[in-house]
Amino acid sequence: MPEAEWDRLAADIGKAGLYPVRMDAAELDRLSGDEEALDRLFRAEIAAQLQRWCDLAAERLDPSVRCIITPGNDDPVDADAVLAAHGRVECPELELCDLGPVTMASLGVVPTTPWNTERECTEDELAKQISDMLDPLPGGRPFILNLHCPPYASGLDDAPELDATLKPVIRGGRPSIVPVGSHAVRDAIKRYQPVVGLHGHIHESRGAAPNSTATTAGSCWRSA
Repeated sequence: MPEAEWDRLAADIGKAGLYPVRMDAAELDRLSGDEEALDRLFRAEIAAQLQRWCDLAAERLDPSVRCIITPGNDDPVDADAVLAAHGRVECPELELCDLGPVTMASLGVVPTTPWNTERECTEDELAKQISDMLDPLPGGRPFILNLHCPPYASGLDDAPELDATLKPVIRGGRPSIVPVGSHAVRDAIKRYQPVVGLHGHIHESRGAAPNSTATTAGSCWRSA
């Protein structure tokens, strides 16, 4: 395949969220029978793609713009070294980040999922990580809670209920939708009263919702 044609194909594959790799038939056969080697290649391609994104930020963003990136539970730990080493991006994972008028607290770990991803823990462990991060925050200091997992029953954590085989549960002819967010995150919002919550994790529940557990005026949860 000519290089120009490969470049176009690779770009199209990348836009679909996949990782294009060019190899010969012998290498493909070898990888097809070697799960460990395939996993190493996959992780290397993820790290390389993240490096390209960070380089793109350095190339295109105005120097006055801060580029802050924090991982989610689906991101392999291999990504951390790329973020830590890059001079243009910040990765304040499990840290308090000064944003001027507010502080931001970030954490990509989520409660245990059926998918056995690399950044998971129990609700109790998550609660401790959050409190360890937020307890040093000065009293009265407004802050943003940037936690990958949304709070339980917030309207941002609705997802299909799964049975023991990880297939959607059907009730009344339709998939059963249930809240799957974190009780630890919800409790932290009640306790620490952030002005804004930024969340992700549940792909089916993109949107915004008023923060009914907080007393701070104008506070809300947002999931994207």
